[in-house]
Amino acid sequence: GAISIGTPPQQFLVLFDTGSSDLWVPSVDCFSPACVGHERFDPRLSATHQATGQPVSIQYGTGSMSGVLAYDTVRVGNIQISNQAISLSKKEPGSFLTHHAFDGILGLAFPSIASSGAVPVFDNMMSQGLVAEDLFSIYLSSKSRTGSFVMLGGMDSSCFSGRLRWIPLSAETYWQIAVDRIIMRGRVVACPRGCQAVVDSGTMLLAGPPRDIATIQRHIGASEYPSGQYKISCRAKKSLPDIVFVIGGTKFPVPAKTYIQQIYLGYCKSGFESITVPTELWILGQVFLRQYYSVFDRAHRRVGLAP
Repeated sequence: GAISIGTPPQQFLVLFDTGSSDLWVPSVDCFSPACVGHERFDPRLSATHQATGQPVSIQYGTGSMSGVLAYDTVRVGNIQISNQAISLSKKEPGSFLTHHAFDGILGLAFPSIASSGAVPVFDNMMSQGLVAEDLFSIYLSSKSRTGSFVMLGGMDSSCFSGRLRWIPLSAETYWQIAVDRIIMRGRVVACPRGCQAVVDSGTMLLAGPPRDIATIQRHIGASEYPSGQYKISCRAKKSLPDIVFVIGGTKFPVPAKTYIQQIYLGYCKSGFESITVPTELWILGQVFLRQYYSVFDRAHRRVGLAP
């Protein structure tokens, strides 16, 4: 989504990421290929800019950035936050962001995991009384690139049918919840004794522990490429069953047409990927979130999901 930083405003496209807590954009001092192809913030053009000189580095699952911490006015939609901490990147190594449309990332997770130690955007919105409710919601349209949105301070009940199922958080770092089990054709295929999952709008696929993921790939007939991607017949979209995440006793199915992704004509890949993290953690990324309207409720420490 679009945000602006500084006075007068400089415009940026950011990824709204529930899996991190920092806001950062490229700075004019960054000459990494990932910066050069994107909008870059020029602090010298902003009357409200306060530099700190404090170095910041942020690690993501797929890359990193390093730069400096600063404070400035940030506008998201019609909400204006003064003295918001922002990180300005000086280095973005590798191809991490080179090919993405967005310039930077706006983290919507909890303050405890902010790399900069600074107060995240949504926390400032809450403390400055800028949102009607201490929650935000995300709609990812399944059709195309258009129609998706993040709503800060509310939810749009026209975007889901039925009622929201509320799931209490099991940790206040990421938006972390407990999953009971993962089933296919009525049989448990993964997470047999329960597991932890992070609801993460910043991750594309559904990710989990290597052993569980290998089992699921086997069940859906996906075969591994040397690149680590799993290829699968595009025709399988019609025949494969839902993979069902049971969360708080409620079934949340993910259909084959969602977990099988067409890369180009006649070539499809599995929407499941393995991640090696210290704990047995699942990441419910965009493959999952395209199926459900999601509400992230800070006031009541819970996540709401509705089809």
